[in-house]
Parts: sequence; C-alpha cells; structure tokens
Amino acid sequence: MTPDPKITARTLSEALPYLQRYAGATVVIKFGGNAMGDAAAMAEFARDVVLMRQVGVNPVVVHGGGPMINEMLDRLGISSDFVRGKRVTDEPTVEVVEMILSGLVNKRIVQALNDQGGRAVGISAKDDRLIRCEADDPELGFVGRPVALDVQVLRDLFGAGIIPVVAPVAAGTAPGQTFNVNGDTAAGAIAGALKADRLLLLTDVDGVKGVDGAVVSQLSPAELRDLTADGTIAGGMIPKTETALAALEAGVRAAVILDGRLKNAVLLELFTDHGAGTIIRAADPRPR
Repeated sequence: MTPDPKITARTLSEALPYLQRYAGATVVIKFGGNAMGDAAAMAEFARDVVLMRQVGVNPVVVHGGGPMINEMLDRLGISSDFVRGKRVTDEPTVEVVEMILSGLVNKRIVQALNDQGGRAVGISAKDDRLIRCEADDPELGFVGRPVALDVQVLRDLFGAGIIPVVAPVAAGTAPGQTFNVNGDTAAGAIAGALKADRLLLLTDVDGVKGVDGAVVSQLSPAELRDLTADGTIAGGMIPKTETALAALEAGVRAAVILDGRLKNAVLLELFTDHGAGTIIRAADPRPR
C-alpha cells in the first residue's frame, strides 16, 4: 500500500526537534540477535543507520555473531567446553572467532550499509589498538575484558563521513594475544570512551521488565540495581544491564535496551517522543 504523503510529511515535521537534538551526537549501537540472520531485517537496520548518518548523527555499529561462530566450529569439528555456562575460548576457537567476526559477519554488515547508500568501513577492535584486553577469567581462556581504549580511529572516520562497523576481537596487553570480547561489553566500552550520547543495545526482548512483568520505559541506575538484587532482573539480561551501568559511569548520557526485531527500532528511540525499550539514565525524565 502506498503511504499517505500527508502522514509522511507530518511525521517528518514532528521529527524535526529530535533531528536537531541529535545533530552531531555520537550513538553506539550493539547489533545482534535474529536480525543479523535475516536479509530483510539487515537491510532495514542498515537503512535506518544510513539515515542517522545522513541527518548528522555519528553512529558506530558494534556487532556480535555467536550463531555463525557456533556453525563454523561445528563444521570444523572443534569442540567447546563450558565453565559456568560460558564457552572456554582456546587458541583454535579464538582463531575461528576472529575469522567469522572480523571477516564474514563484519563485511556483511558493511555491505548492507553501503547497499543503502552509506559509506561504511569495517574494522576489528585490534585496528589502531582500539581496544586492548586482559583475560576476563583465566578458566575461560581468550575471553577478554577491555582495559585500554584509543578511539581516535573512530573520530577520524566520523570526520570523513564514514560509519564504523566494529568486530569485537581485540589485542591483548602482551604481544601476539587475541581476545574474543562480548559484543555488549565492547559496545559499552567504546561508548564510554567516546562519551557517547546514547548506547543502544539491540536484543531479542522488548526491554527490561519490572516486578509486574511489564516493560519499564525508564529506570535510574539505583532502580536497576534494586531490580537485580531482588531477582526481577536475571539470566541473560544481567550482562546487558551491567554494561549499561558501566557505560553511564564512564560518561555515556543514556543507555537503552530495546528490541532489535521491532521495525525501525533505532529511529523510534531517537527521533520520536515514544521511544523504544528501556532507557537507563541518572537524570532527565522523558522526553528523551
């Protein structure tokens, strides 16, 4: 069905204050989940990010790729051990991680952005020493915890009008080390180093749910910690909320946990009063 041009014009007009608000702002987006494996969803995400860049936002895309890594490990016959539910990343495994994240997945996203008329460049967190890591847990092998960042390469790409796409594979503090970094963790660390206006963590759930099971549209760090302490926030949501809190402490203005399956999720969050998902920040009630 052809969109009503009057509705389109009104939507653009209503978006003007938000377009002005985010002109020149830095937004770090963690992209992952089901959208990565769906061509139509990938194209839609790319179109939204290119639009952000077109209206003056400086987006950084940080991605994961767990399902693709699992598939390649199975194809190569490389078995994985797990400690407390986390994969032990030995040398053969980290080689596959780097191959898939820095190669296959990263370049698919770059191509999708370029296909939508953007200018995207894919890098890993190794490039220009963007992130350097230490082992997060010796039992997990080459799983990294960021300890040093240099984001000048991202600022240089912004200045050239280019969208950086970052694979979370980083160097160690000792020569020759390669670490796999959790995608949310990498995105949060980069957002903190850039003092980003927004960190958007795209996931496969609607947002953070409260004690009544409904999504909470806005939380303070204290409220978030209370929900974790009483067990309301549990399981896979905990690493995301911990990433959001760490990013706020590092200087990010706000972090948002939102459903990446939602059509135009990042545009709804940035350019409408409605927003999307759960926004976490210390002050400033809505509007966003």
